[in-house]
Amino acid sequence: MAGHGAKLGRKQEEAIAALLTHRNLEDAAHAAGIGTRTLIRWMKLPEFETAYRAARRLAFGQSIARLQQGATAAATTLLKMMVDPTAPHSCRLRAADSVLSHAAKAIELEDIDFRVSELERAAEATNNRR
Repeated sequence: MAGHGAKLGRKQEEAIAALLTHRNLEDAAHAAGIGTRTLIRWMKLPEFETAYRAARRLAFGQSIARLQQGATAAATTLLKMMVDPTAPHSCRLRAADSVLSHAAKAIELEDIDFRVSELERAAEATNNRR
């Protein structure tokens, strides 16, 4: 068995790929050519868990990037629905509420980003004085 910080073996890498593409542990283990109990045991190993979480973050990041590509079309759809006089009032209201919610959240994120930047500048200035 590999020690902490060691590279994963081929079977463990296959198991991680299977975990990302199959609906449950049993199917993932079968696809990787290992037993379910082995996969469960591997999932408790720190190096396996770290590699699995990194793979999940990467896969999730790619999904988010795809969603971001559709953000312009989504915003256009929301705005069109909001002003379409032939759309049901409930749909127009929901679109308007969504636009306002997202706009408010964007302002909050900008404020947080500004505050973090200011804190980083202050921390850097403090460190430079030492």
